Amino acid sequence: MKKEILERYEHTLNGEVIIDISAKRVEDLYSNFDKKSHFLKKDLNQDLVEYMIESATEIEQEKFIIRFNLESDVDSEATSRISNSVNKFFTYMQEHERRNMKEMLRKSLILFTVGAVIATISVFMNKSQLMQSSIAFAVIAEGLTVAAWVSLWESLATFLIRWTPYKNKVSLYERISNAKIIFSKSLPRLNQFR
Repeated sequence: MKKEILERYEHTLNGEVIIDISAKRVEDLYSNFDKKSHFLKKDLNQDLVEYMIESATEIEQEKFIIRFNLESDVDSEATSRISNSVNKFFTYMQEHERRNMKEMLRKSLILFTVGAVIATISVFMNKSQLMQSSIAFAVIAEGLTVAAWVSLWESLATFLIRWTPYKNKVSLYERISNAKIIFSKSLPRLNQFR
């Protein structure tokens, strides 16, 4: 399957996959909602961002470059601006995912600590003499045992299940932000962000 996917892309002479992006002009690469903002402060077009993410995900760990095919002439200032925009946007996305990862780890640690404390209390309650003499005390002790296991399980599941997707996103965004970007002038096309 991977070979079929990679055959859909052009490759450089060095074997790098080329992620092609076509647009009429530089302005088409940026969001419309902040038209009055200076280009250095504008966000990339969401369709463009999704296309780059999907393409980089699809080719997995293959080396790639991003080629912008623009119908209008592009000066060195515009090429530098686009390269910086891609780099800064995906660097920001890396930091955003790292913050999410830290928050997930913090929650996991809190759940683990709460679970460990409740488990300790539960062990002492289960060994207590009151356990044999009071049904209410026994029910509370068993409830604490269940609560401890639920908290510990949630902590471990959160860490084990959510860690990898965050790590993969950070790695993906890093690959895109560090990708080599080239520019070419293209003939007018019907499709944008093909």
